[in-house]
Amino acid sequence: MIPSDRLRQIQDRFEYLEARMAQGGGDIAALGREYAELRPVVAQIAEWDRLQADLTEAQAMLSDPEMKALAEEELPSLRARLPEAEKALQLALLPRDAADGRPAILEIRPGSGGEEAALFAGDLARMYQRYCDTRGWRWEVIEEAPTELGGLRELVVRIEGEGVFARLKYESGVHRVQRVPETESGGRIHTSAATVAVLPEAEAVDIDIAPGDIRIDTMRSSGAGGQHVNTTDSAVRITHIPTGIVVTSSEKSQHRNREIAMNVLRARLFDAERQKAADSRASDRKSQVGSGDRSERIRTYNFPQGRMTDHRIGLTLYRLEAILGGDLDEIVDALTADAQAALLAEMGA
Repeated sequence: MIPSDRLRQIQDRFEYLEARMAQGGGDIAALGREYAELRPVVAQIAEWDRLQADLTEAQAMLSDPEMKALAEEELPSLRARLPEAEKALQLALLPRDAADGRPAILEIRPGSGGEEAALFAGDLARMYQRYCDTRGWRWEVIEEAPTELGGLRELVVRIEGEGVFARLKYESGVHRVQRVPETESGGRIHTSAATVAVLPEAEAVDIDIAPGDIRIDTMRSSGAGGQHVNTTDSAVRITHIPTGIVVTSSEKSQHRNREIAMNVLRARLFDAERQKAADSRASDRKSQVGSGDRSERIRTYNFPQGRMTDHRIGLTLYRLEAILGGDLDEIVDALTADAQAALLAEMGA
């Protein structure tokens, strides 16, 4: 049972925000964000209230001979829809990850497997870029180190759009591939891996970086050769001395590179703090879906069988080509539902 006083408090807060925004006072941006977050919750509360009122009215109609038949016709549908509305309302009331609406920093690096792992890292990068394209998100490459065979030694990307981090945050971990490499003459299946990290972009107010804690070095950007080689020291490398974290950016503008590198550094430090909190919360859980453990093997892509298996939730799909083509919604939805179910269980819902 959902406490009615809690629902009324949410409705009162929503009406207050609506009135404040109409008056034009206060921090309109902050008021607008909170208003947008509460709007779907208030809509679910209204649906819940309407169904309860309809059910009460239909039950009262049973005592009226003229209305009894109509009531008996409506009651089964109302009774069936009420649990669904309650579940939807419970989900809407779950505490939101404050980072869900933020842009994300996506990092992909090859793991074990040599050049085949680098090629697989490139496959993952194309998969995520296609997924971003289907959702209308902006894909901005911060750092890219390709290999001669078309793989990746490293890729760092900033992704901006609606619900970016909420949709991508469960992608962090070790992705494993099983296939016959193009360089394998004997036709043997090899197993390689790549690591993916998805970090919420941090704001300056989230992470305070003392000037004395960083060392900034400039260096010459690498280029494609010939006229494209950058002859100025525009690339920037920032080292966070307390943690040893190193970030680089190699755009043409040194000023822009400093800004980008600081954004990535803040994201990594912010993520480290989130990881500590997540590890503490996850200590008593069997499921680690929401923990974002970077060392956890989360998924296997098996080419001979055309199979993708997400090991955290036991999801297996036999449409590997479509998944690598960016069709990730079914996987993301399943991971999100599993995390929501875990939260509901923790709250005793």
